[in-house]
Order: sequence, then C-alpha cells, then structure tokens
Amino acid sequence: MTKRCPLSTVVGALLWLAAASATASDTTLLVHGHIYTGNPQAPWAEAIAFQGDTIVAIGTDTALQRKWGKSAAVEDLRGRMVIPGIVDSHAHMLYGAYALHGLNLSTPAASITPDKPDELAARLRRYAEEHAQDPVIFARADFSTVPPSTPGKELLDRAVADRPVVVHNTSEHALWLNSAALSLAGIGDWPVADPDEERGIVRDASGHPLGVVLEGGMDIVARAVAARVPTEDKLAMLQEAGRFLNSYGITSLVNATGNLSEVRLFAALHERGDLTVRTRTAFGAVAVAHQLTPQWLADLEEARRTYHDDWVSANLVKFFADGSTGLVPPLVYEPHAYEKLVIELDARGFQLMTHAIRSDSAHLALDTYEKLLKEHGARDRRLRIEHADVVEPADVARFGALGVIADMQPTFCCGDQGLNYDLAHPVVTDRWKSIADGGATLAFSSDWPCTWPADPFVAMQQAVTRQVWKSTDTDAVAGGALDGAAQGGAVPTGAIYSPEERVGIDAALRAYTKGGAYASFSDDRVGTLEVGKYADLVVLSQDLFKVAPDQIGRTHALATYVDGKRVYQAAE
Repeated sequence: MTKRCPLSTVVGALLWLAAASATASDTTLLVHGHIYTGNPQAPWAEAIAFQGDTIVAIGTDTALQRKWGKSAAVEDLRGRMVIPGIVDSHAHMLYGAYALHGLNLSTPAASITPDKPDELAARLRRYAEEHAQDPVIFARADFSTVPPSTPGKELLDRAVADRPVVVHNTSEHALWLNSAALSLAGIGDWPVADPDEERGIVRDASGHPLGVVLEGGMDIVARAVAARVPTEDKLAMLQEAGRFLNSYGITSLVNATGNLSEVRLFAALHERGDLTVRTRTAFGAVAVAHQLTPQWLADLEEARRTYHDDWVSANLVKFFADGSTGLVPPLVYEPHAYEKLVIELDARGFQLMTHAIRSDSAHLALDTYEKLLKEHGARDRRLRIEHADVVEPADVARFGALGVIADMQPTFCCGDQGLNYDLAHPVVTDRWKSIADGGATLAFSSDWPCTWPADPFVAMQQAVTRQVWKSTDTDAVAGGALDGAAQGGAVPTGAIYSPEERVGIDAALRAYTKGGAYASFSDDRVGTLEVGKYADLVVLSQDLFKVAPDQIGRTHALATYVDGKRVYQAAE
C-alpha cells in the first residue's frame, strides 16, 4: 500500500512551500465553517485548504484567508459542520451495486414480503418489463431463512419466467431463486458436487430444490451470476454504487467479501477515473470455509502484490466463524480447522477479520488470536472481529487486552432483546461502550446492503440513543427479520435497549472516521483532517454536536470530497 509521508515539521514546511506557488485551479479554500478535524491536539477549525488531493492548511479564517485568499478557489461554508470522510469499515459493494440497480422490496418506508404475494409478484413483473435488457433480475427482500417456512420458486416464476431472478435476503446470507436462476446455477434434483454448497440448498422431502439457498450454498449462485452478467454492466453498477455511497458522506470502505475478479473490477473503474470511493477488499465468501488451495493462495498473493495503493488494495482475509440464518446462526468451522487456517494466514502476513455473531464464535476468535500472538510474536496486525453482537461478559475486556478491533453496526440495534438469538441466555448485546472502555478500537460500519441505505448518521443516532425499533411488515418472517433502525418499515417504539451501552456522539463519529481508518491501515492518510492527509471530507446539513440525539439521523451530506474533488453535491 502506498505510504504517505510522516506528518513531521520538515514535511509540513515543504507542503507549505509547495502550496505557496499553487494556482487557483489546483487549490481550494473552504472558510467560515465549523470543522471537526478528529485531531485531539486541534479538534476544531474554521477553514481548510487543500491543493490537489492533499490538505495543506487548516486553522482560522483569518490566517488561511491571509495566505490563500488571493490564490485559491474560495468556498463559503456558511457555518456548516465539516467532518472527515466517512470510512465504512464493513460493506459489500458488489452486492450493494446489485441491490441498488435491482428492485428493493425492503426500504425504510416498508417491507414487501412473500406474505404479500400479489403485490410482490406485480412489483417484480413490472420491474422486469422496465429492464428488458438485464440478463439477470436482481431484487432485495425480507423472507424466512428457516426451513420449511422458506418461500418457494413458484411465486417468482409467476412474476418472471423467462430470465433468472435472484432475490437477496436483507441479511445477505440467503438467496431466493426462480426456476431459471436455479437452472443457471446448475441446481436440480441431484446433489451438487460440493457437499458444503449442497448443505445450503433447501430441498423438499423428495430432493427437489424449493427455491432458497442458504449461506455456503450461495457461492454456486454467485459464480453463475458473475459469469452471466457482462463486465461492463458490473462496472456501471459499481460506479453508480460508489456515487450512492458518496451521497452519504462515505469516502472509503472495506469490501468485506470478494475475490481477485472483484478487485480487478475496482481497478478497472479506477483506471477509467470512475471510482469515487477508496476500497480495501477482503478475500472471502459468505459463510464459506476457506480452503488453502494453490489457486486460491495464488489469487490472494497476486491481489496483494498487484493492488496496494490508496484506491484499490487487498491484503485482507475474511473468515466466517458462523452464519446468519435459521433460529440459531450455524457454525462454519470446527474450532481446530479455523485455528489452523488463521495461524497459517497470519504467518503469510495477511490482515485477518472474523465474522462472529454467536458468543461462542467470538470466544473462539479471541482464543485463536491470543494463541497467534503468543506463537508469532508482536507486529502491527490490526486483527478484527466483525459484528461481535453477542459477547460473553468475560470476553468483553479481551478485545482491548489483545488489541482486537471491534467492527460493529449500530444500525442493526435495537430490537427488544437486542440481537440476542437465545432468549434463555440473556446476554446484553451491542456492547459498544464496554468494549471501548476496555481499550479496544471501535470501527463502525453499515454492512451495506444488509442495512439500507448505508446511512452513517442513522447509525450514529443509534449509537447515542439505543432506541428500540419494530416493523409490523416483517412480523410473519420466521426467525425474525432485523428490526434495526429505519429498516424494512421499522419505527421507534419508545423503548430503550440497555442504555448503559450508549456512546457519545464524539465516540460514534470517531468510530466512523478515525476508527475505520485504523481498522483498514489507512489512518496515516485518512480518518482525520490534518496537514499532509488526503482531502477526504464531508459538509453536513446540521451540527452533530448541537442537534438533539434523536435527530442525528436526519443529518445529510451536502457535499462530499474525495482526493480534493467534489464527488457529490446535494441539490439546492
């Protein structure tokens, strides 16, 4: 990965010297703002100047206007709040691109589930007619992932019979397919070759596929879809997805599932000048156990060797210790198999992240990371655990003690029982404050498109308030749909879940900026607004520190800058 120069006095002087000769065309000065820098030594400023992609000055209006007012393009912030660009440290950009292009049946306003078959079929049929050239019809919906209550292919066939229809569950851990999509993936009455993939295919008592595939079974569909959808279509959808994320102030993300082919898509976009969000891709597929085959290792090494700049990088491996379907999330690994793989990939120098929803999965990840540290010694690893929804009280302090980053999604919170799947074991979930108080780095994220949209300000509101949300639209979904904040028609109930685990807006904002940058090894270049760092920043519609906590989610990005270029501008 490209390294930025240290923020030393010498470099600072050189930057100022270079900036002195800047022309108005390559220098921008923002004045009269309320600028949150994220730098504890100088947390607030009135003005900021950047030349090209780099911040060259930050401070008072008077000082910066005296030096830059006659040579820079000056923009008046009119008292608006400015923050560092949002670092979404866990999202799925290709799945998000498919969902953005496709038919979204689960929005903040409402959720159209299979329990409304006529409306669902009519919406899908109309969408397919409007997208007659699409080789695959994508959709996103809430539906049961608990056999035998999963929906069948017949409803989708009634809506669209001539093309594959792939409906992504909002969890991104299940797919609902019509007959054409099952055929495309090679899923018929006989078991597929890979037993791990076969386990994810929901069948009736006679072995016929019903239309839903879970967890590891999704991979066979993903490969078929990747082959069917033209590269140019994928690039167009990813470009649109990047602009969509920019509209929420997101300037960097960790693409939490991917492979070499996906990394190459980001590289192609960047070469065209069409990539507007910085990407760091983790190798891994949803709930698929890693196999260190020669080809997979070769792809991993090629990605690390070839892609390591500040726009497209890949030195990260994602493990799924468990899944996210059924009444209880299923385990993916035997403990010894997970441990062996983690130890081996750490020895090869990769950063590691582990999806862990269950408390025993989080415990396994912490135990394995502790063993890794003892066996391999100290280095800057930035080990991560994703979600960490349910953590046993004895394990909470271990995040800080072991230096493990907790990447968490506040928008998922809060239902009446938090995210606890086992009501007989009432462990408080979403323990942001306790984990942070234990010395761990918090990195907040959206898990987009699992939350819709990828709104960091709704997430910050949840981190500060822990309001309970409920959707009547998804009451009939077996196993329960995620009643997260503003998800699938959910509205606040007035209840508060475990208020002792709230964090302040300063901590929530830091987790979405500096914490996310640290989690992706980019904190020397983004995450705070300081001289020598990239000019990634967002102008906001309201001041996060002055608005009432339950109004934080109403905040909007008015303008988003990446590399000093305005990549999003809200309509007047």
